[in-house]
Amino acid sequence: MSLVQFDSFGEPVLPASDKEHTAASRVALRSGVGLFWAMVVAIVAARAVYFDPSWSEKLNSVASLFGHLKTVIGV
Repeated sequence: MSLVQFDSFGEPVLPASDKEHTAASRVALRSGVGLFWAMVVAIVAARAVYFDPSWSEKLNSVASLFGHLKTVIGV
């Protein structure tokens, strides 16, 4: 008698098949992973190229404004 496993919603989980993946699924998996990492590299490179240092200085002034506000309030 086989044990029946259930997922978190109470539905029975079918046993995993031990079949090998098909060539099409391997190609789809590798191309999806490659596309994901290519997008990661492109986004990081674009952020490095278009980084504006004056923008971070503006954030620093906003942070100091909140610091002064905390001092005035007494928190």
